[in-house]
Amino acid sequence: MAAAVKLNSLSIHISSNISALNGLKGNSNSNPRLQQRCTAQMSTGYRPDPPKIIDSHLHVWASPEQAAKEYPYFPGQEPTLSGHVDFLLECMREAGVDGALIVQPINHKFDHSYVTSVLKKYPSKFLGCCLANPAEDGTGIKHLQDLVSKDGYRAVRFNPYLWPSGQLMTNDVGKAMFAKAGELGVPVGFMCMKGLDLHLSEIEQLCTEFPSTVVILDHLGFCKPPTNYEEEKIFSKLLHLSRFPQVYVKLSALFRVSRNSYPYEDLSDVLSKIVSSYGANRVMWGSDFPYVVPECGYKEAKEAVVKLIDQVELSSSEKEWIMGRTVYQIFNSRWSSS
Repeated sequence: MAAAVKLNSLSIHISSNISALNGLKGNSNSNPRLQQRCTAQMSTGYRPDPPKIIDSHLHVWASPEQAAKEYPYFPGQEPTLSGHVDFLLECMREAGVDGALIVQPINHKFDHSYVTSVLKKYPSKFLGCCLANPAEDGTGIKHLQDLVSKDGYRAVRFNPYLWPSGQLMTNDVGKAMFAKAGELGVPVGFMCMKGLDLHLSEIEQLCTEFPSTVVILDHLGFCKPPTNYEEEKIFSKLLHLSRFPQVYVKLSALFRVSRNSYPYEDLSDVLSKIVSSYGANRVMWGSDFPYVVPECGYKEAKEAVVKLIDQVELSSSEKEWIMGRTVYQIFNSRWSSS
C-alpha cells in the first residue's frame, strides 16, 4: 500500500514536470539553457514554486508634486495620466499580479532617479528596464553599465526614435550598447512604434552579430492582425524572427495592436501563430500601465490576455509560461506575492 502511494506521488511529480516542458512544444529554436534547466529539474526531483503572475511591461512616473520637488519631467513630456507607484500597487493588488518589469518612461527620459527609487523601495516586487541613450559621443554606454552594475537594472530598452537623425540602431554606438548588454546579461527590448518593417533589418543584423544578447520585442512588434498582403508579409517576418533563439515576444499593450475594442478578441489568431512559432516559453504578457487604464482598466488588461489564451485553447502549462514563467526565467529572479 505504501509503495503504491509512493509510486502514485512520483507519477504526479513527473507529469507536472512534463507539463512544464510542454510549454516548449512546437518550438525548435527554444532557449537551450531553459531546456537544460527544465530537464535538470525533472532529474533532481525539484518542485517549482507556484506560478506567479508577472507583468512584463509597464511604466511609472512621478506625481506632479514629486516632479516639482525631486523628480522633474523631461521638458515637453509632462504626463497627462496618473502613473505613480502607489496607484500601480493598488491596481496590481486588485488584479492579483505579483510583480512587474518597470520600463523607464519617456516622461523622465534618461533621468532614471524616480524609477530607481521605486526599485530600491520595492526590491521583491519590481525589476527595472532602463532606457538606452544613443548619444553620438558614446556616453550612453557607460550610463548603461552604471545603471546595471550600480542601480540594479536588469534590461535596457532601445527606442530607435531617440537615435540621432539619419542614424540606425546598427551604428557604432548602437552595436557597442547591444554588445555591452550581452556582456552584462541584460536583455534588449525593441520599441518599434512606427512599424516593425522599418527596423527589422537592424534587429536581424544585431541578432546575427551578437547572438549572446537576449532580445525582447515590445507589443508584438506593433504588428496588428493583418488585413492585406503587405501586412501578412510583415507579420510573417515577425514569426520568422523566431529563428533567432535569443528573441522573445511581449504579448503586451493589446489596445495598441488590436483592431477591436476590449477584450481584443481579434488577437486570438495572432497569439496562436506566435506560440506556434516561438513556443509559449518565449512569450510574456504585459499591460502597458498606466496607458492601459483609460483604455480598459488594469485588471481587465490581465483578464483579456487570459481570455485570449483560453480562446486559443492553450494548455495550462502554456498559460503559466505566458502569464509569468517566461519573464521569471529570463531574469532568473523571484518576485514576492506579498
